[in-house]
Amino acid sequence: MSCGDPHETDCSDVLAEVYLYLDLECPDARRSLIRDHLDECSPCLREFGIEQEVKALVARCCGAELAPADLKARLRSKLSELVLNADSRELRPD
Repeated sequence: MSCGDPHETDCSDVLAEVYLYLDLECPDARRSLIRDHLDECSPCLREFGIEQEVKALVARCCGAELAPADLKARLRSKLSELVLNADSRELRPD
């Protein structure tokens, strides 16, 4: 995904790391770059809001249960794969 505007951090990089950002699992310097990008990029901010809602829903449904580390790693890998696939698809008007 890209909004078409130039940014210090690419849109696809930001969206690939949105769960790390939400979970406070990325370094402070990287968090700052992502936060700056979200402040200036409406499409990414909208996507971030959707991801934030999904995370909140999962937290409500699962309570205080913690996912195993290997499950988290597999999910991150799959989500990254989906983001890359979505970026590589070409949209054609009908």
